[in-house]
Amino acid sequence: MIFDFHLAASILPLLLRGLAITIEATLSGFLFALVGGLLLALGLRATMLPVRAAASTIIEFLRNTPLLVQLYFIFYGLPLAGIRFSAMTTGILGMGLYYSAYIAEVYRGGIDAVHRGQWDAARALGFSRWQSWLRIILPQAIPPVIPVLGNYLIGMFKETPLLATITIPELLSAARQITGMTYRYTEPYAMIALIFLVISYSTSLVFRRLERKRANP
Repeated sequence: MIFDFHLAASILPLLLRGLAITIEATLSGFLFALVGGLLLALGLRATMLPVRAAASTIIEFLRNTPLLVQLYFIFYGLPLAGIRFSAMTTGILGMGLYYSAYIAEVYRGGIDAVHRGQWDAARALGFSRWQSWLRIILPQAIPPVIPVLGNYLIGMFKETPLLATITIPELLSAARQITGMTYRYTEPYAMIALIFLVISYSTSLVFRRLERKRANP
């Protein structure tokens, strides 16, 4: 039999446990990336040159080195300097840092799209620079880029199999465990492919709906 539906049903609970860990790592890493990306984007627009240079350097470094290398460095390299994180913390931190560099560019695009006159209006109203950011610029810059952020959320979700390399028992690790016990490959890998497809497609539909609601309030 090419596909054993009885086996597929019996291994589903184990796959769902792996899925729960995958979702936890994805959402936590994405929240980290949203905050980190915003800080980097603000750093790129800072008035002090050292801050701008530091933000630009961090972004270029993160974007131009593989995520897998960064995960290995945090999990296996930092302990040599006495800095240790759990596997899950490493996964969240690694993915959050990596995607923050890309999300910073998304934020920058949204910020650049805000008309320069908004800054002039904020100054005319007596707002400080931080008040201008929080009350005028960011509320206009972030909503248009939400669909792009959704794409990065889906991308992060599909990158989570890399976490298996630092011992996190996510979805792919669960499938490998099953193949080791059953010597069947079709069912577990077909099911995780289906799970990734369903969740990624469902997430994309949610963000499309948010985009339509923004375009037609």
